Amino acid sequence: METVSRELSISTATLERWRADALSRPARERAWTAPARFEAVLVTAAMDEASKSAWCRENGVYPQELEQWRTAATQALADPEDAARTSHREQKADRRRIKDLERDLRRKEKALAEAAALLVLSKKLEVIFPTDKDEDA
Repeated sequence: METVSRELSISTATLERWRADALSRPARERAWTAPARFEAVLVTAAMDEASKSAWCRENGVYPQELEQWRTAATQALADPEDAARTSHREQKADRRRIKDLERDLRRKEKALAEAAALLVLSKKLEVIFPTDKDEDA
């Protein structure tokens, strides 16, 4: 450490602090992609706890993260037929809701058109038969 300190003209204390900071960070800074997480789960599935812990230290992963990845993979691979049935029911409910909303929209559009027509007719009526304000008083 002292030779490096002399070569770089940096104090030994600073180099030791930098080294401690570097060692406190995870072994690797890259993000784990979904395929990489799945691969990690597969690789560590047959390992005992000691081997799994060693693998985690080597790859900069906490064992809890590995367990979360395993749970997520298991849930993703859960019975797809149940998901398909639920999805089919949801699609049917969504179609029914869309149909109801479209019917309600058509009804409101008709009511709005009728109100607009009545307004136009009342304006035309006022133009044809003007009312004197003096006669009302």
